[in-house]
Amino acid sequence: MNISVVIPLYNEEESLPELVDWINKVMYDHNLTYEIILIDDGSKDKSWEEIEKLAETYGSVRAIKFKRNYGKSAALHNGFEAAKGDVVITMDADLQDSPDEIPDLYNMITKEGYDMVSGWKKKRYDPISKTIPSKFFNWTARVTTKIKLHDFNCGLKAYKKDVVKSIEIYGEMHRYIPVLAKQAGFENIGEKVVQHRARKYGVTKFGLERFINGFLDLMSIIFITRFGKKPMHLFGTLGMLMFFIGFVAVVWLGAHKLYCVFNDMSARLVTDTPYFYIALVAMVIGTQLFLTGFLGELVSRSASDRNVYLIDKKI
Repeated sequence: MNISVVIPLYNEEESLPELVDWINKVMYDHNLTYEIILIDDGSKDKSWEEIEKLAETYGSVRAIKFKRNYGKSAALHNGFEAAKGDVVITMDADLQDSPDEIPDLYNMITKEGYDMVSGWKKKRYDPISKTIPSKFFNWTARVTTKIKLHDFNCGLKAYKKDVVKSIEIYGEMHRYIPVLAKQAGFENIGEKVVQHRARKYGVTKFGLERFINGFLDLMSIIFITRFGKKPMHLFGTLGMLMFFIGFVAVVWLGAHKLYCVFNDMSARLVTDTPYFYIALVAMVIGTQLFLTGFLGELVSRSASDRNVYLIDKKI
């Protein structure tokens, strides 16, 4: 199979028939073998009923329905697990991503040798309340991750099958799949300017809180990619540094007190100076950070059930 198209969705009953029909037409015109995997993330409308009709009409349609809303990362995680195609394409279900981009994305993976290709919505049809924060967010992500992409959050992406089978996404980490892919050793990451279309049906499912969550997740992903398997390298280093600063300060205060005593000079008690308590706090914090590193090492080696989701139905 050439392509698996993975589409997470939430309350998109109006757009689904048009989207699936469009994808089928594109694949037929380019003679590509494919499957469409629709992941219903606990929709409250009639999205699943539409999916069942589409599955009866098109043999290429497969689907997963969550018991409740888990978020886009959970939907993509399960879609990646189910994908069988040599190239995996992800796109949103709201018709703002154009299926006409799929053949070019596929060729960039199969003929140009990219591990993954991320779409760049250079011209966007979104309100300024979304575009300005998005530009700032993407600039911050580029600077901190050293990955030269203009649009980390674009839903239209293409991956080699090996990439999606090698990474684990959870929480809100779908924004940082390029970072996870690079960490896994897939460093040939490309970018393609893609068409962005105005929303035709429904309303956006994301509010302003996604930008706050995005920056929190950015800090998390930086920590995980750099220190996820070796937390002692971060906390241990910080702990030793803090403890050393506190220890040196205590030694200096003690040496100064002894110097004054041996030279019959008046001096305050060591405990009467605020520097003693600052040094003591530094040593305590250093010890705590060092112990945090040990606990982090234990946690990083324990099993996790973060990607266990209750699936209601499958097709």
